[in-house]
Amino acid sequence: MTTDPRVLDAIVKAYDVRGTTPDQMNEEVAHALGVAFARFTGARSIVVARDMRLTGQALVAAFSDGAVSQGSSVIDLGLASTDMVYFAAGTLDMPGAMFTASHNPARYNGIKFCLSGARPVGIDTGLGEIRDAAKKVLTGAGPAPAPVRGTVSQRDMLEQFADHVVSFVDVGALSPMRVVADTANGMGGLIVPVVFSRLPMVELEVMYPELDGSFPNHPADPIQPANQRDLQARVVGGGFDVGLAFDGDADRVFVVDEKGRGLSGSTTTAILAAAVLRSHPGATVLHNLICSRSVPEIIRENGGNPVRTRVGHSNIKQVMAETGAVFGGEHSAHYYFLDNFRADSGIIASVLVLAEMSRAAAPLSQLRTPFERYEASGEINTEVTDVDRVIDEVAARFAGRPQDRMDGLTVDCGDWWFNLRPSNTEPLLRLNLEAPTRGECDDRVAELLTLITSA
Repeated sequence: MTTDPRVLDAIVKAYDVRGTTPDQMNEEVAHALGVAFARFTGARSIVVARDMRLTGQALVAAFSDGAVSQGSSVIDLGLASTDMVYFAAGTLDMPGAMFTASHNPARYNGIKFCLSGARPVGIDTGLGEIRDAAKKVLTGAGPAPAPVRGTVSQRDMLEQFADHVVSFVDVGALSPMRVVADTANGMGGLIVPVVFSRLPMVELEVMYPELDGSFPNHPADPIQPANQRDLQARVVGGGFDVGLAFDGDADRVFVVDEKGRGLSGSTTTAILAAAVLRSHPGATVLHNLICSRSVPEIIRENGGNPVRTRVGHSNIKQVMAETGAVFGGEHSAHYYFLDNFRADSGIIASVLVLAEMSRAAAPLSQLRTPFERYEASGEINTEVTDVDRVIDEVAARFAGRPQDRMDGLTVDCGDWWFNLRPSNTEPLLRLNLEAPTRGECDDRVAELLTLITSA
């Protein structure tokens, strides 16, 4: 082995594995993680898949070889979206490994793991153990091969997944509408046309549908406003009713109205929460702590029970299981559904938005209005030398205000609030702030940034 085992400390994050290729994420590392994942799960079979990144096929082969060496068989879905892997892990009741680096640049690759039933794996629920076991494999101290190797087989679940997606809506109740989806050369280019072929009243156009892990048109990171500009222009120029912007592995979606204005993840969460609560009255709905205040307000107004969570899919899925929540949303545009094995899905969220537009019989620019009550800063990143010290100093500055440390620092300042969270991977602080007006929001952001940079 030539790869330093310490590389695993750098690439195993809080919720997944992600690193640059080939210096961090390479075939040796993938093989070691395959051994470790098979040993950790003890599963007879594991489902694997990959996105369109150029290194994916070789990494999947190496991972699969590691898994079968421990006696686990591998069912390879080939090219897939992350939410399709969650569906497969739930439907087949087996652990899954999706090779993707989501919205990261082309030089990255990684793995999103889940357990059977699409249950999450985070750093405190198995990912740390998998990391440590993979380190031993890289040093040559890993487990001996099983007496009988597993097998590798291929399976296509795309059509079955598409049927599952459209089961979330009454297809016959959808109004005629024109939709344009920017799949950013990512996995949406594979799944979106297949799903929309089941929606006869919807006319679909796909931008950048070619699966190309070099991302020749723009990064597959729609949370950045610059990466929505092509879609926004096409929506307006083409007279579309709605635009959909998917990330690289298509588990997230951002929505654009007919005027070319993007909806925040909080707005979409609120719209979907109200929809879900009509069919599940009184149910629990989750929202992460950087969602707009409008989200819990709307959940309560629609008879639901809002529960606030930390950021991150493994946190939300765990709390969904603990509370019996039917739906959860994140400001980053991850949307979780009880009937989707508590997993997130960009394409399920998309068809539900179309259903809400049909029900409202109104353009999205009108539908969104009651769900948007405050002005938000967006996420603002600041590099600092000592993350913990800065957070403590900001907390001290607001000592007279209610605050908590559920995830970073959240401070309630009456008619405005903010959250300051450290990055999992970089010396950055992420500021999210919300206030009643744009002017007050901008003023408060300036105040906080001055405090952060001078602390």
